Amino acid sequence: MLGSLLITLREGLEAALIIGIILAYLAKTDNRQGFKPVWVGTSLAVLVSLIAGAIIYAVAGEFSGRAEEIFEGSAMLLAVGVLTWMVFWMRKQAVNIRGELQAQIQSALTSGSSFAMASIAFIAVVREGIETVLFLFAANTVAESAASFTIGGILGLVVAIIIGYGVYKGSSKLNLRTFFNITGMVLIIFAAGLLAHGIHEYNEAAIIPNGIEHVYDINSILPEKSTFGNFLTALFGYNGNPSLTEIIGYIVYLVWTLAAYFRPGAAKGKAKAKA
Repeated sequence: MLGSLLITLREGLEAALIIGIILAYLAKTDNRQGFKPVWVGTSLAVLVSLIAGAIIYAVAGEFSGRAEEIFEGSAMLLAVGVLTWMVFWMRKQAVNIRGELQAQIQSALTSGSSFAMASIAFIAVVREGIETVLFLFAANTVAESAASFTIGGILGLVVAIIIGYGVYKGSSKLNLRTFFNITGMVLIIFAAGLLAHGIHEYNEAAIIPNGIEHVYDINSILPEKSTFGNFLTALFGYNGNPSLTEIIGYIVYLVWTLAAYFRPGAAKGKAKAKA
């Protein structure tokens, strides 16, 4: 539940913030006629994302055995790559995103192009939508249950929409930098778990060797299928009997990515670039 909630909250909030900023700027500059193309672009982006999700799940349902393991493992590793890129990209853009969006909106208003206005909303939302579909598919393979996974995803979207509406109305006091830093760190830990599960699927498909099939086995102490075990599996990638390559992949990714994310020089570089 928490895995899907975190994904939809983070991705949904990014989309909601962008739409909120666009609508707030249009209202502030007395250009409410731009609302319609913005909502058209947003609606089309949601539709495209839903179609993409349906295609991914339909294709996945056609596989079985080794082909299914390869497909799911590949989806997890792709999700890790995109998720990692997204976390670092948003950390860099969070400070300047409002100004950049307003410049794009003003350019669209100056040209008088409804298509340009709709495109701004479409590109922003469809990117988040397709990322969400990919992340949810990867996370669904290690979810506690279909019901809790769905509830978590819906709750995340609801909270994201509420916060986005607050941005539009000017009532949101959310510190975006702090929010994205905290959720970024949690998502990196979540991605490490997806990476380990992706490696596990490749182990099963005999693409990546185990090294040692089970370095340890603590399922007798904390079973993966227990309530707490399911929670740890879905959010942190817990495996009671991992292979050596799973452990190596998990540790190397987590240490390297967190070190890069909190590297002191990154903040100085951003400040210098802004100046």
